[in-house]
Amino acid sequence: MIEDNIRVLRQAARVSSDGSNKIVKNWCVIAGNVDLIDDMAYKAIASNHNVKILFREHVVLKEGKLDKKFDFIMLHGNTLIFNDFKNETRKRGGAFVEVAREYLNQEPNIMVLVAPDDVIRSTVSVLEKSKIPFAIIKESQTTNFIDVDINNEVKLPNFIKSALKPFYNANEIVLSTILMSVDNDGDVGKVQSIATSNKIFVIDFRDIVTED
Repeated sequence: MIEDNIRVLRQAARVSSDGSNKIVKNWCVIAGNVDLIDDMAYKAIASNHNVKILFREHVVLKEGKLDKKFDFIMLHGNTLIFNDFKNETRKRGGAFVEVAREYLNQEPNIMVLVAPDDVIRSTVSVLEKSKIPFAIIKESQTTNFIDVDINNEVKLPNFIKSALKPFYNANEIVLSTILMSVDNDGDVGKVQSIATSNKIFVIDFRDIVTED
């Protein structure tokens, strides 16, 4: 990983030293298991200030007797370096969505939603039936499984929980990250309300500082 970081940083340095090339900075959201996001955070920290961590979230969704766990991180930085982040994320089964700066100028009310795929699809259906004008600009799904545990409310010995965990983790739970735009300013609050009521994490770009 260190060698990869050095290679990408050298490429970025060559571009920045050439007056004809301007460094472009965008945002990205990466979602997956805790090990993947740990490594993406490390890559950002090791990027010599070319990539900034805006925030990271560890999510535990309680559904019945199960806890579904995943992590995601939001970054801002050099798009050349983001290519390396994207390749590594997809190789390891994570979800990666890049938000280009021009989207903020060309599309109304940019939002990113992160949640299990079945929840995302159900929520999109509710938004459509509610006659809210919106568009999905990009989407990305994980190809590995979200970590699933039996929650602490289930009174079983730990060794039994450990024995059952592989069974629950064998059930495919895909995580989706979508970039969407909402046509009308007045509908943004409705989208947030519907999404959060379904336990979807929403990133509203009106709350993101856009200065480099």
